[in-house]
Amino acid sequence: MSRLTTIGKWLFGILGVVAFLLVALAFTDLPYYAYHNLGTRCEPLDENPEIIVVLGGSGMPSPDGLIRTYYAADAALKHEDARIIIAHPKEEDSSTYQLDLMAHELIIRGVDSTRISYEPNGFNTHSQAVNVAQLLEKQLHSRVLVITTPEHMFRAIRSFQKAGLKNVGGLPSFENPIDEEELLDEKTEREIGLSWRYNIWSYLRYEILVLREYCAITYYKLKGWI
Repeated sequence: MSRLTTIGKWLFGILGVVAFLLVALAFTDLPYYAYHNLGTRCEPLDENPEIIVVLGGSGMPSPDGLIRTYYAADAALKHEDARIIIAHPKEEDSSTYQLDLMAHELIIRGVDSTRISYEPNGFNTHSQAVNVAQLLEKQLHSRVLVITTPEHMFRAIRSFQKAGLKNVGGLPSFENPIDEEELLDEKTEREIGLSWRYNIWSYLRYEILVLREYCAITYYKLKGWI
């Protein structure tokens, strides 16, 4: 048996064990707790925000783009004096179409368009944080509220702090799904294993999000960006 074949068998064996562990964990609440922990590891602002920064994610229309703008509109209406910055990369032709769509989503929810500005040049969380800090060069002590998806929140907050902003808080855009009990009738309520059927795929998705994010956090730490 060649050395390459032996290495291949070991590799497939390790991958099999990892896959088994991931599936086994999906039958527990640990994936959700890990996901929730990433979204809540940020200090809340002591006072109302002066700047609201919405990170664009996958752009518009996308699930994370829509839910981030939903949370941003809600925060903007609660804090009417806050300036809003949408951070999302321009498209290859230098179009701000994606940013315009996000701004439109805020406007139709009642946010004054004059409060909205763009940061279109950052291509990742680090460069977006640096560019926003440059935009706020004389306001680094401003109270900044960052809105992004829960799994991304820890890295985003640390990136903005590393860029020089002194007072940064986070608002994670957690989903609020309908409780499964509201979907039950008397017959299905007695079905064994219903919670597994509803939760296992969500928990597998949480595992992927968390593992991907921990890889990104490790990379950012190695680069000195957080």
